[in-house]
Amino acid sequence: MLIEVDNLSKQYTNDDVVTPVLHDLSFSIREGEFVAIMGPSGSGKSTLMNILGFLDTASEGVYRFKGEEVTGFDDERLAHLRNTEVGFVFQAFNLLPRTTVKENVVLPLTYTRGINEEEKQTRARKAIDAVGLTHRTDNLSNQLSGGEKQRVAIARALVTNPAIIFADEPTGNLDSKSGSQVMEILGRLNKQGNTIILVTHEQYTAEYAKRIIKLVDGKLVSDEQVRHQRTEGLVK
Repeated sequence: MLIEVDNLSKQYTNDDVVTPVLHDLSFSIREGEFVAIMGPSGSGKSTLMNILGFLDTASEGVYRFKGEEVTGFDDERLAHLRNTEVGFVFQAFNLLPRTTVKENVVLPLTYTRGINEEEKQTRARKAIDAVGLTHRTDNLSNQLSGGEKQRVAIARALVTNPAIIFADEPTGNLDSKSGSQVMEILGRLNKQGNTIILVTHEQYTAEYAKRIIKLVDGKLVSDEQVRHQRTEGLVK
């Protein structure tokens, strides 16, 4: 099993005021799944993604990744997992504006040991091709449309060959056409074997996944397979 969560809870304490965010969540995710974590604003879905992606830690409960309990890992071990096992795609793209598409995509590999420059360039070209942006390789990121920027972000997430790609509201800053294209790319990557965990508040976007976990007020209210998965026309 890739991810196992048992009775996971999260609360934040500020000036002795305790704010509960997640309550006794239990579920598992297999390698190769495409799962949407869905819920309204404030439901705890981004907090859950941060815990699953090693950006935050749970207050209570157990989180196992590839069979190993993550709960007691120190910051150095968590940082290593972030750099080697997961890729992130965020709503705001988070690209470096005055650098090329290829330079943005290759960036995560600068923190990866044991990879020479030729291998870095090969991986970057492969990731850029996977999102259909080979013709934009040498363009600066600030010359791209919003949809193209998000494709670059996906390529950057892919380049380390991660076990999971986390996509946090990846269509939030895009028009409907560009958003559909981005979701089609994520769907195609999943069909090629990549595990995708999507965070969204939109039912339409969630239906590109094969399974939807719904949160309300930090509680898991449903966990169901998608009966009519959206695929549209896959982006070339």
